[in-house]
Amino acid sequence: MLVGGSAVAIYFDLIRFRELFLNPLYHLLTLPFGILLTVAAFRAAAAGGRELARGGRESENLPRLETDTLVTTGIYAHMRHPMLFGLSLVPLALALVIGSPTFILIIAPLEMIFIVVMVLTLEEAECRKKFGDAYDDYARKVPAVCFKKECLKRLFLKNR
Repeated sequence: MLVGGSAVAIYFDLIRFRELFLNPLYHLLTLPFGILLTVAAFRAAAAGGRELARGGRESENLPRLETDTLVTTGIYAHMRHPMLFGLSLVPLALALVIGSPTFILIIAPLEMIFIVVMVLTLEEAECRKKFGDAYDDYARKVPAVCFKKECLKRLFLKNR
């Protein structure tokens, strides 16, 4: 999606936003924001992954990245899908790095929505199947994502 989205966006940028897309000053503005957002996105995903690695594995024979314990501590006490939240920012981060107006305004938001809908649909069902009523109780108490200041600090700032 990202590579195809980039190619389509650049094609349309060269038709509709040629002057802006070829302007080095524009890229000097978008590139730093793209790099910062990339770092933030992967930091958020890593925070969720670390918490799952710490508390989500009781069995030793689980495949890598699998869990058998419902994690409700750390960042997971504030949001159910911190990794999704972080990774959903990647299309916008890439769009800013590339500096594509079409990607920034149209394609990245569509990809972000697609990622969120697909992961929430699939992951929520998998979690309900795996953890049953415990997950339903957790889902009633904790939002899928959280935009509160304290939550975002825990998610994006290192060593929180």
